[in-house]
Amino acid sequence: MAERTYRIHIAAEFSGVKVELIRAWERRYGVLSPQRTPSGYRVYTDRDVALLRRLKQLTEEGVSISEAAKMLPQLLAEIDAAQPSQSPPPEPSDGSVASWREEVLEAVRVLDQRRVSETLDEVLAALSPLKAYEDVLVPLQQEVGELWHQGVFTVGQEHLVTQEIRARLISLLYSAPNKGPRHALLACFPEEQHELGLLGMALRLRHSGMTVTLLGQRTPTDEVVRIARALEVDLVGLSAVVDPGAREFEEILTRVTRGLTPGMDVWVGGRAALQHRALCERLGVRVFEHAADWPRLLGG
Repeated sequence: MAERTYRIHIAAEFSGVKVELIRAWERRYGVLSPQRTPSGYRVYTDRDVALLRRLKQLTEEGVSISEAAKMLPQLLAEIDAAQPSQSPPPEPSDGSVASWREEVLEAVRVLDQRRVSETLDEVLAALSPLKAYEDVLVPLQQEVGELWHQGVFTVGQEHLVTQEIRARLISLLYSAPNKGPRHALLACFPEEQHELGLLGMALRLRHSGMTVTLLGQRTPTDEVVRIARALEVDLVGLSAVVDPGAREFEEILTRVTRGLTPGMDVWVGGRAALQHRALCERLGVRVFEHAADWPRLLGG
């Protein structure tokens, strides 16, 4: 697993040492030698953060920073010896999380995909998977979509960031647990290409203790039914963002509900599902709309 790294404002937050002071200590006393990203940004490791905390403690106890700097070999040896038993650093504050989203948006404005990628990598290194998804990736995708609707971002800019978000979601899914007593099958409607919501649901379900089989985009209805029956899943989750029209929407859900083994729950989410809520309810299909629906979905 890659070593966690943080930009200077996060290192400052974790250590309690102001950004200006970190830079001064680096410049005058050489206490740190941060790595740099390809774009030239300083990044700090957990070891660097631990050293900053120790230096802060010493200066608060009356030791000058120049004297503390002479103790670096001893301090680093102590940190390395204690590293395995140290608890992980706290997660960043809401302000830091918001600054990541703003940094991505600024990078999208100037078409800097590498900066988008580096910032999102920093997010995944600093946050737990679900916090990264819920506090950064989801609101970021929503903001980008809104800016596209307003005409601020072009289709190309929207695609630029969507590709990076999708890649991070896939990465989070690969490392997520996927073994539980209940089994969910997730798929998009037959002509549906938008899958970010489906990937996010897969991530949430896996971290909630469910086994998830993910079929993804443009899945034929007959295949959803066949695989759900073969795996004897407990839940089928479908994503419908683009409305195929009321007749086709009803036909798809009818074929699914009639083809499944009795007792299998069927959920559908996405903008099209919200447009056809009454139809879904008539067919006995549950509509996933917002976070308040998670307890019902997970409870069966």
